Amino acid sequence: MALLHPFPSLLLLLAVPLCRAANQSTLPPGSLPAVPPPPLLQALQVQAPGSRGWRTGPASGQPLRYMLNLYRRAADREGRPRHGHSLGTNTVRLVRASSHGGQPWAGRWYVQPLTYRLESQPEAEHLLRATVVYLPSLLLAHGRLLCALELAATSEAPGALLSPAAHPRHGWAEADVTPYLVSGNGSTGSLALRHVCVHASRAGSRDSPVAPSHPFLLLYLNDTRAGLAPLAAEPRRHRRDTRMLAHDLPGYLREQGSEKSDCSLRPFPVSFAQLGWDHWIIAPHRYNPRYCKGACPRLLRYDYHAPNHAVVQSFVHQLVDANVPRPSCVPYRYSPISVLMIERNGGILYKEYENMIAESCTCR
Repeated sequence: MALLHPFPSLLLLLAVPLCRAANQSTLPPGSLPAVPPPPLLQALQVQAPGSRGWRTGPASGQPLRYMLNLYRRAADREGRPRHGHSLGTNTVRLVRASSHGGQPWAGRWYVQPLTYRLESQPEAEHLLRATVVYLPSLLLAHGRLLCALELAATSEAPGALLSPAAHPRHGWAEADVTPYLVSGNGSTGSLALRHVCVHASRAGSRDSPVAPSHPFLLLYLNDTRAGLAPLAAEPRRHRRDTRMLAHDLPGYLREQGSEKSDCSLRPFPVSFAQLGWDHWIIAPHRYNPRYCKGACPRLLRYDYHAPNHAVVQSFVHQLVDANVPRPSCVPYRYSPISVLMIERNGGILYKEYENMIAESCTCR
C-alpha cells in the first residue's frame, strides 16, 4: 500500500519561519516566500516511502538493536557525530539474509543456508569493507548454541570457515567477507553462506529447538555524492579552534566591550513524527538545523573572519551612504548530522550528511 507523506505542504509551512527570520523585506499580501525546506529534509525526501517495493512495518529484532548501538557510538542524541568515534565512512548499509532449504535442525545440529542479495549500488557508492555479524553463542535454558559461519562451496571454490574478529563486541562477532564481495569488475551480486550451530548441553538435559537469528551483512561504503560527509572527515566537528572561536560573534563582542548585537543562533526544530516519517527514520527523532538572526556590529575588524567585502560594506554604510545595507548575520560554521533509517527493501541504512547544523554566526 502506498504511503502518502505530507512533505510538500508541511515543509512549505516549516520554511516560512526561516524565511521571515532571514529575509527582512516585506512580502506582498497573500504571497508565500520561495524558500526551500531545510537541507536535510531535501536530502531525505528521495529516501521517503511511497514508491513500489516499500516494505511497510517497523524495524525490529537484533539487526535493529545492533545498528542502534552502532549509531549511538558514532552520534549523540541530536545526530552530531561524536569526536573520536568515527565509523571511517559516511554510509553503512545492513543487508538481511534470505534463507532457503528444508528443516535446518538435525539432532543437535542446526545448518541453515543463507543468501545475501546485493542490489545494484549507485556508482557513487564505493565498497570499503564488508562484514557478516552473528552471535557465536546463544544461552538456552539448559545449555547453549555455539555457532559459526561457513562460506558456501561453489563449483569454483570449496567452502571455508569464516574467522571472526579477535574481540567480539557485546557478544557479537564480525567476520570479514570483503574479498568475497569484490572481484576484478567490482562488487558481486550475492554472497552465499551457511549458518552452522551445535546445541551444547549437559547429559540428559533437553531444550526445545530454538532457531538463532540470521546473521546480517554490513556494507561500509564511501558515498561520494554531493552533500555527504567526506571519507576522511577532519576532527574539526567539536574541536575548539582558537582562530575560529576568537572571532565568533558573541565572544568577540564580549571581549571587545563593543555594542551588543542580537546576531546569534536561533533554534528551528523539525520533528520527524510531525512529518509522518518516524516509522522509517529511526534516529535522531528531530532535526534542528538552526539559523542566524539579528543585527551585525557596526564595526567589523579584519580578523573577524568576515570577508573584506563585508568590512568595506560596513564602512560604506556608516560613512558614505546609509542606503547601502549593513552586512547580514549568517552561519559561519556547520556540523554534519548522522541519520539511521529503514530502506525500501527492509534494510537499515546509516548515512552522515555534511554541513547540516549551523554552529556559529558571523557577518557577510
